[in-house]
Amino acid sequence: MNHPAPCIAGTGIFETLSAVSFFFDQRKVGDSGFLGFRRSTDLAKLCSCLQRMIEQGFLIPGNSTFLDLGCGDGRVSILLSYLVRLSAGVELNEWILEEYGPLKSELERTLVQKQLPPPPGNLFLFHGDSMDEALHQSIKTKTGIGFEEFDLFYTYLIMQEEFADLIAKKAKPGSLFMVYGLDAILPRFKGLSLLTTERAMEGVLALYRKEC
Repeated sequence: MNHPAPCIAGTGIFETLSAVSFFFDQRKVGDSGFLGFRRSTDLAKLCSCLQRMIEQGFLIPGNSTFLDLGCGDGRVSILLSYLVRLSAGVELNEWILEEYGPLKSELERTLVQKQLPPPPGNLFLFHGDSMDEALHQSIKTKTGIGFEEFDLFYTYLIMQEEFADLIAKKAKPGSLFMVYGLDAILPRFKGLSLLTTERAMEGVLALYRKEC
C-alpha cells in the first residue's frame, strides 16, 4: 500500500518541525488538576531526540515506520509524519482522540500562514486498545503494515511494562521502543536491550531495541 511521501527534502523540514512543536507545546495538558492523568510530550525536546536518532541511524527519514501506542490527541504522530514513511497512533479514550481533528485543522491553518507544508497523508490514528490483536489487524488492513512490521514504537510512560512485553513477543528484531518521560533511572525489559545506557536522551527519552 502506497502512502504520500513525507516532507523530508531540504533544510526547511527543521523549520516545519519547529513550528509544529511550538504549536502543540503551547497546548500541553499538565500533570495536575482533573486532567492530571494526561501528560503531553514536550515536542521541542522530542525533536532534539529525533535529530540524534537520525544521526545515529535509529530513524531513517522517509523509510522508518512509527506507531504511538497511546497517542492522545495525535501530536507525536503528527510530528513524526514528516520524518517517517508511515505514522500511526492508537488511543483508548475516544473523547481524547476527538481532539485530533480540530487541533490538526488549526495547525494546518497556522502552517499555511507561515508558508510551511501541512502534515503529509501518511498519518493514521485508531481508537482502541493497543494490546488488542483485533486492532492490530485493523491497522494492517488500513495501512498495509502489521504490528510486527513497525520500526519504531512510542509511549509516554503509560503501560511501559505491558508494551515492552508485547514488543518483545511480537515486534520484529531490531525494532525500537521509545519511552518518553524517563531520565537517569531507566528500567530494563526482558527481550529488549537498553540503548541509552547512561541516561535518557535530552533527559526525557529512553531507547530500547528488540533483540534477535
